[in-house]
Amino acid sequence: MAFGVARFAEFELDRGRYQLRRGDRVVPLEKIPMELLTLLVESDGQLVTRDQIIERIWGKDVFLDTEHGINTAVRKIRHALDDDPEQPRFVQTVTGRGYRFIAPLASTVETRRNGDSDPQGFVAAQLRPDVSSTGSGVATSAGATQPVANPPRFASAAGIIFLAILALALLVAALLGFNVRGWRDRLVGRASSQRIHSLAVLPLENLSGDPTQDYFADGMTDEIITMIAQNAELSVISRTSVMQYKKEKAHRPLHEIARELGVDGILEGSVGRFGNRIHVNAQLIYAPTDTHMWAESYDRNVSEINSLQTELAQTIARQVGLKVSASAKTVKQIKPDAHDSYLLGRYYWFAGDTEKSRIYFRKAIDQQPDYAAAWSGLADSFTVSAVRGEQSALKVMPQAEEAARKALDFDDSVAEAHNTIASIDLFYRWDWLGADRESARAIQLNPSYAEAHHLRSYVMRSLNRLDEALQEQRKATELDPYARPTALGYALLRVRQFDAAVNEARIRLEAQPNDVELHYLLSWAYLRKGMEKEGEQEMEVAMRLSGQQKEADGDRRVYERGGWPAVQEHILNDAKQRAAREYYPPLDMAYSTGALGRKEETLHYLELAYKERAPFIVFIQSHPSFYFLHSEPRYRAIVNKVGLPPAY
Repeated sequence: MAFGVARFAEFELDRGRYQLRRGDRVVPLEKIPMELLTLLVESDGQLVTRDQIIERIWGKDVFLDTEHGINTAVRKIRHALDDDPEQPRFVQTVTGRGYRFIAPLASTVETRRNGDSDPQGFVAAQLRPDVSSTGSGVATSAGATQPVANPPRFASAAGIIFLAILALALLVAALLGFNVRGWRDRLVGRASSQRIHSLAVLPLENLSGDPTQDYFADGMTDEIITMIAQNAELSVISRTSVMQYKKEKAHRPLHEIARELGVDGILEGSVGRFGNRIHVNAQLIYAPTDTHMWAESYDRNVSEINSLQTELAQTIARQVGLKVSASAKTVKQIKPDAHDSYLLGRYYWFAGDTEKSRIYFRKAIDQQPDYAAAWSGLADSFTVSAVRGEQSALKVMPQAEEAARKALDFDDSVAEAHNTIASIDLFYRWDWLGADRESARAIQLNPSYAEAHHLRSYVMRSLNRLDEALQEQRKATELDPYARPTALGYALLRVRQFDAAVNEARIRLEAQPNDVELHYLLSWAYLRKGMEKEGEQEMEVAMRLSGQQKEADGDRRVYERGGWPAVQEHILNDAKQRAAREYYPPLDMAYSTGALGRKEETLHYLELAYKERAPFIVFIQSHPSFYFLHSEPRYRAIVNKVGLPPAY
C-alpha cells in the first residue's frame, strides 16, 4: 500500500511532510523510527520481518548493530504513540520474527498509481536524480525529459565519473551520518555540546529469552559499570539506582530516565550467552537530544569476558572524549564456570540473601582459587552479617579480613576489597588511620563507587570530621540516589541540620511514599526539632506500613496518655521483653535508655556493647542519645578504650 497521509486512531502520518501528528500537534520522531513506522503502516497489517526492516532502513551491508537499533526505534515509536507493548494498539511484536501494524487505518491518500514500484519510498525518491529509466534523456526544469541523439563517448564517460562521485559522496554521507565505527568523530570531532560528563548504564537485556539467565545479564551490567567507573573523569551511576529501570526502560523515554538519574549519557544494550559464546550489543546515547553517538556488537568466547569488558570500557571512554592509555596490566582469564558462580553469588548478594551468596562465592573460589572478585564477595558477605547484627563480629570479622586480604593478594586493584578492609579497620580493628587509608584507596581505584564514599562518610564521622562526613555522603547519594534513601537525611541529623533533614525526608517521600525507613527518618527529624506530635505521627505511619498495626495503636494510646517520654518507655519495655526471650543487641538497648536519660542503665549497656565489639559503637560520640554522658568518667573510659578521638 502506498500512501501520502495515513490516519489511525488520533494520529496522522503525513509522508509528504515527513511528520507524525496528533490532532494539531506534531509528535517528535527521529529519522529511523519515522522510517520504520512508515514501513509498518505501508505493510497494511502484514508481518514485517527484522530482515526486511534492516534492508529497508540500513541496507544489507551496514556495520551498525541493527538488531539493537530496531529495538530502540520500536521503543521510540511506542513512546510517540503511547503504545503499551503488553497490550498494543498499534505495533505488535511477533516474537522471533518481526512486527505488525495492527491499528485500522481510517483513511489514506494515494500518491502512486497501481503498479508503480518504489521500494525505497519517498525518502529514496528525494535522493535519486530525476532521470528516465533508460538513461537516454535529461531532465528539464519542468520535470519532462528531452531526448539526446547519439551522445558523444566523452559524455558517457563523464556520466560514469559523475555517478561514481555521487555514489562516493552518498557513502561518505552515510558513514558520517550514522557515525559508523566512529568515523564522523575522527574526521570532524564530536560537538562539545554533546560531551558526556556523567553516565548511567541501564540493565542489559537478557537476549537468551530464558528468565533463569537474568542473573547473567544483571551480573554483566554490574561488572561493566565497575569497569567504566574506574575512569576518574567520568561520573557513573551505581548499580542499585539503575536496576530499578530493568522493567521500566521499555516504557520510558531515555531522556526522562537520564533526567531522573541526573546524567547526560545513557549506555544501553543486551547480552546473551549461547553455549561457549557470549554476544553483547551496546549503544551510547546523548540523552538531552536522544542522539545515538555509538553502537557496536561483540561476539566472544565466554573465557574472554574480562578482556571484553575492558575493551568496552575503553571504547566508551574514547567515545565520551576522554583520553585512554593502554593498560600495562595483563587481563586475567576467568574460568567460565567460576565466573558463572560468582555472578550467582552477586545476584543473591544484591537480593539480600548473604547466606546463599556466600555459597556461590565459595564455589567460585573452589573453581578458581585465585579469583580476586570472588574472595572480595566472600569478605563482603561476612562483613555485612556482622554490621547488620546477624552474626557476632567476634566470630565473622576475622573470616572477612582473611578473605579480603586474599583478594588483594591476587589483585591489589579491586576497589571492593580495599573498601571491605576499610570497614573491618573501622568496625572491628578500630584502626582509624587504616580505615582512612583503605577507604581513600578504594575511591582512588573507583571514583564512582558509591559504597566507598558511603563508608568513608562513616570513617569521617568516627573521627569527628562531621562536615567531611556529610560531604562524602552527599557524593554517595549523588552516585547512587536510590541505594540508601535515608543515608543523607541521617547525615544531616548528625551535623544538627534538622530543617534540612526534614526537607530531605519529605522530598524523598514524594517519590517513595510507602518507604518505612523514610517515615522513621522524618519522625526522628521532627523529634530533634522538638516537634513531638509530628514525630509520633510519622513513627505510627512507619509502623503501620511495616504491618505493626497493633503496636502502632498501642503507641498512639501511650502518647495520648503521657507524651513522647511515655512512648520511649513503652519501646524500652518491649525491648526488655524481647531480650528475655532472645538475643537483643545491648547497643540498641543503650539507645532507648539514653533517650530517657537513664545514666546507669545506659552506661551498663554501652559497656556490654564494648565487650561484644559492637560495630556501631564507633559512633557513640555523635549519637544524640549519649550527649548527656559526655562528662561522665565511665563514658569517657569507653571512648578511650575504643580509641576514638574525644569529642568532649
